Amino acid sequence: MKKTLLGLLSLVAVEATAQKNPAIAPEDLTGMRAIGSPANPKIKMAWNNYADYTQLTAFCQNLAKAHPDYVKLESIGKSVEGRDLWMLTVTDFKSGNPNRKPGFFIDGNIHANELQGSEIAMYTAWYLAENALTIESIKELLRDKVFYIAPSVNPDSREYFIHSANNANSSRTGRWKLDDDGDGLIDEDLLDDLDGDGNIVMMRRKSSTGRFKADPENPLRMIPAKQDEPGEYEMLGYEGIDNDGDGQVNEDVTGTYDPNRDWAWGWQPDYIQRGALYYPGTLPETKAVKNFVVSHPNIAGAQSYHNYGGMFLRGPGAAEDEPFYDRSDVSVYDFIGKLGEKMIPGYNYFVIHKDLYTVYGGEIDWLSLNRGIFTFSNELMTSYKLFNAKSSESRFANTEFYDFDKYLLFGDAYVPWKKVNHPQFGEIEIGGPKKNYIRNHPGFMLQEDAHRNMAFTILHAMQMPKLDVIEVKQKALAGGLTEVTATVINQRIIPTHSSHDIKYRVERPDYVSLKNAQVVAGMLVENEDFGQTKEQIYSPERLEVRNIPGMGGVKVRWIVKGKLDKAQIEVDSQKGGLVTKAL
Repeated sequence: MKKTLLGLLSLVAVEATAQKNPAIAPEDLTGMRAIGSPANPKIKMAWNNYADYTQLTAFCQNLAKAHPDYVKLESIGKSVEGRDLWMLTVTDFKSGNPNRKPGFFIDGNIHANELQGSEIAMYTAWYLAENALTIESIKELLRDKVFYIAPSVNPDSREYFIHSANNANSSRTGRWKLDDDGDGLIDEDLLDDLDGDGNIVMMRRKSSTGRFKADPENPLRMIPAKQDEPGEYEMLGYEGIDNDGDGQVNEDVTGTYDPNRDWAWGWQPDYIQRGALYYPGTLPETKAVKNFVVSHPNIAGAQSYHNYGGMFLRGPGAAEDEPFYDRSDVSVYDFIGKLGEKMIPGYNYFVIHKDLYTVYGGEIDWLSLNRGIFTFSNELMTSYKLFNAKSSESRFANTEFYDFDKYLLFGDAYVPWKKVNHPQFGEIEIGGPKKNYIRNHPGFMLQEDAHRNMAFTILHAMQMPKLDVIEVKQKALAGGLTEVTATVINQRIIPTHSSHDIKYRVERPDYVSLKNAQVVAGMLVENEDFGQTKEQIYSPERLEVRNIPGMGGVKVRWIVKGKLDKAQIEVDSQKGGLVTKAL
């Protein structure tokens, strides 16, 4: 009895100690905390489903309420249908003005059917907030940096994808209603869910001249008949009806424009770049994001989440923009992208126009080249993750997704073929993958990929500029003057200005100032050994520095008259933050 009582008292003591000292990750008293996971998180989340707008909004509100010292929530604008575009700001608000910290921007779900971009953005905000007191590197990161996280920049179509009938590739667009087929009517030939199950799958019809047949080893699969053998079926496309009598099916659905072709770098009209609208910034959603980014010049890194393919993409989107990516900027991308390949097996580091396709008016180039922000776009999910192997089989020989469904999802991923009566085609059959399969992660795989992609983002954010003032030297001169020399260093690989930014003067220079002193001359030290300096005649107390390179530094010098007992050096960089040091 005495031993039992002592044991209970010790458990109470452990729990009380954990509550008093939140800097120590407490073990869950019913088990053990898994390494890398927050202990007893304030917001309990199961990262194995896709949130609709109500759930996403509640998550953002609850996270901000649970962590007021680390998370703030605001709406940066409204969608086409009037939904708030939520922005989570995540940082240690007690450690300084967030607008003067290097900023990292994250958005997801610009293509509405690419659901998991929102979940990974939400996971990132959740992980940072829940570990702000328990993991030292996260604590330091939030003290030095600020994250701006927009979980969904296309909430209207996300809601439509989740709650209405779609296929894996539909609802990529927004909800702005347009006359896509030029017949004077708007959205009159939408997708038709013939059996009312919420999935738009494929239609097939028995035909003596059809060129497809059912796979004899898997009746769910349709494969081409061999060149010299008769087929069994003709494929009629996705579920749908000719609603307007023009001989076409599903040709005037909502949208069909591409929100990721609406950005003001290399923009081209629709007849060149399919999906572009009338001019860059047509959409209220993309306009809201642009306004936010422009009003936050401290943003030094950015990440956009898409699917599919398992890729870390960098610009440029078009070959003609290749000269804008200087070798020194590419070396930064190479360092992060190649480490990413190690962090997420099956993902590849690619250049958009070389390894994927040409994109005009994409967000990644607008961020990188219009704003001078080092930006990646991750294409989430890849078939490699199904069996941790890369298949060499051709499209119609590859059975990975069917096998994965059979052995790990137990038949949950496909709609079996079934007969329906079609008003134009007569008796047909419908079947195929459900809308949330193929492109979007199955539930049990979502958290792992969310964590790995979040870690890649944190790797990128940790490499944003981290400035310090070192080696401050004073030298007495004749006539009551003093020479003050200081070195400003950048302890990370991302410079305060990209080479593109320097060349085209995207952002103002960095300022290195000597305050509370009577400065009579100021100069940049170009070579201290040979005494080579470049004097700044105007405002010598505030020296303009074009760039503080990654893992490098600059040396500055002032000639001062009088006392220096209250003097301090201030480094003021838009993307590098604000640093002060007393002499």
